Amino acid sequence: MDKLVIATRVSDLALWQAYHVKERIEKSFPDITVELNKIVSNGDKVLDKPLALIGGKGHFTKELEDQMLEGNAQMAVHSLKDVPTYTPDGLELVAVTKRQDQSDVFLSHTYTSLDELPQGAVVGTTSLRRRMQLLSRRPDLKVKDLRGNVNTRLRKLKEGQYDAIILAFIGLNRLDLLKDIPHVEKLSLDMMIPPMGQAALGIEIITGNEKVREIAMSLNDADTLLCTQIERDFIAAIGAGCSAPVACNAVVDGDEVTLRTMIGFSDGTNIIQEKMSAQKDASRNIGKEMAKKMIEQGALELLKKAEEVAFKEEMPQRL
Repeated sequence: MDKLVIATRVSDLALWQAYHVKERIEKSFPDITVELNKIVSNGDKVLDKPLALIGGKGHFTKELEDQMLEGNAQMAVHSLKDVPTYTPDGLELVAVTKRQDQSDVFLSHTYTSLDELPQGAVVGTTSLRRRMQLLSRRPDLKVKDLRGNVNTRLRKLKEGQYDAIILAFIGLNRLDLLKDIPHVEKLSLDMMIPPMGQAALGIEIITGNEKVREIAMSLNDADTLLCTQIERDFIAAIGAGCSAPVACNAVVDGDEVTLRTMIGFSDGTNIIQEKMSAQKDASRNIGKEMAKKMIEQGALELLKKAEEVAFKEEMPQRL
């Protein structure tokens, strides 16, 4: 094998991630030439609707998977948080890169922190997870949809369309976009629990090519793979779709793994929140155990109701 083709989205962040993986592979396998197959995904095309109304984050991965299944790429690099918990036949999610900073970050041109926002301030996010946690903490805020690529979102903030916006720290940091924003507050993981897979890259490959598997596994980080698999097990077990506000985060601290989860309505009400820890060598199933615990508390019924009420005001004019 002398050439590897990687499928990637064409957003600035996706390209940063793909080139990062390309450089790592070429350093480890100098005899292999790596090319990028750049795809404009449907999730990048439809910018006037929340993701939940166009089919969810799977729209960021489907076209890349189609390219692999059609033989036009052997590997895809995904933001793991965008990858559904199911994988199409013929493909495998085999490796996860070392997780970076998972925090969400508060950005504003006027206010120094989330706590400083006045009553009724307008905060931009289209994430139901962020919306739920923001409104559970500050029910007085007005949360407004925020779509577009990172630069578009920052421009809308600068124009004054929002008093503040909430984004993932890692993408802004990778693209060096924080320096021009007057007020930046990194939110703690206790204040804003991340989504499944945040700040890690998922490496998906075609099934049956052992050389491609070897290359992918050279990118893998064992602790990150463990934590993200725990998160993905939890999400799969409760059957959470993109219309359900769900936060889910596992972290390794020494020999212990701690999983934090939160489910509720996007208006910040009807919250179920849990925390579970286990020794690292006995932690593999805690995602499933957490799901069972929350299901016993009524999580499935809550999720069903949450999906019914999510975007109920927006849907008539958006569809």
